[in-house]
Amino acid sequence: QAQLVESGGGLVQPGGSLRLSCAAHGILFNSYTMGWYRQAPGKQRELVAGISSGGSTNYADSVKGRFTISRDNAKKMVYLQMNSLRPEDTAVYYCHAAIATILSHWGQGTQVTVSS
Repeated sequence: QAQLVESGGGLVQPGGSLRLSCAAHGILFNSYTMGWYRQAPGKQRELVAGISSGGSTNYADSVKGRFTISRDNAKKMVYLQMNSLRPEDTAVYYCHAAIATILSHWGQGTQVTVSS
């Protein structure tokens, strides 16, 4: 059974850094496009960053230059390094795995709070 497990969220001061991790279980990880989404209170879920099975990456404009997505196919892990965090980055962050529109899996989410 497919399962994505996020970790690494928490409370950080503005300007600080966090690294989110997502462990994938029960999927053919190498074939999936992996992504990080976030949802702030009262807002729609939005794509933060994605990485294809071939390693191509894309980012939301709001995080370009601050966040970096990466994957380790051998460990079935995907990461999101978040630097220069801002209060507006506060949200629940979700790991996502997809193959086109055929297969889609979500993690349970991890809270990131940026506040002084």
